[in-house]
Amino acid sequence: MGIPASLRESLHDPVFWARYTFAAEDGPGADRLGALEEILDEDEDEDEDEEDTTLNVAFDVGGGHLVLLDVDTRLGRYELGVTGPGFAEWAGLGWDDLAHWHPYALRWSELDLICRAAAVRDPLLSHPGVPMALLCRFAAVFEDDHVDAAVASVDAAYGALRPQGWDGYWPSGADWLERADFRGEKVVWHRDEAGNLWAEQGDDHDASFYSTRVTPPAEVEEQFPHTRLRNLLAAAATTVATGSRP
Repeated sequence: MGIPASLRESLHDPVFWARYTFAAEDGPGADRLGALEEILDEDEDEDEDEEDTTLNVAFDVGGGHLVLLDVDTRLGRYELGVTGPGFAEWAGLGWDDLAHWHPYALRWSELDLICRAAAVRDPLLSHPGVPMALLCRFAAVFEDDHVDAAVASVDAAYGALRPQGWDGYWPSGADWLERADFRGEKVVWHRDEAGNLWAEQGDDHDASFYSTRVTPPAEVEEQFPHTRLRNLLAAAATTVATGSRP
């Protein structure tokens, strides 16, 4: 599956990123849109006549495990999932939209590992690059993360896709952090004996941690696919450690 050709072309288009990051909907970076605002308005009128515009992206991390991303900029909905050996259907990790979003499925270290593994498996991908630029919306940072390094990595991922000579709007690591920073927001992570991680958020916070990864595996595995994510991360770690290519 990989990355559809039409999406590969869009990855160098500021209009795509303005919509993908919600800058076009007054999200982080909206104040830098400038002349793109008129183009975005025109595109919105044209999109009303289009049918299904969902693009399916797959990043191979090794061992038969894939990270899957559904992209629909027309509806402003993006969904993250995983699949692996023995499973015909994908398991959803989270989604991001403008209505009932629950995007925060990954820790920063997990996102970084997935992106590194994807770059090993596909010689056309770099790190930081396309995987991180597309998947970072599903990751958050907390007190124990190296946040400056994370922001720099996301910034580099976006920068690797920026057209040469383009000085208009382009997403940045700072834009990402504005939505992904949960330091000081009373989010506490728990780990069980198998190594599964899930979070809970205490009271008196400013930003709500909207995630499906908030239930222990022993209580309800179907709400969040803990085991399948753990197996995928283990496969990604093996890929990175061994440099295993297809």
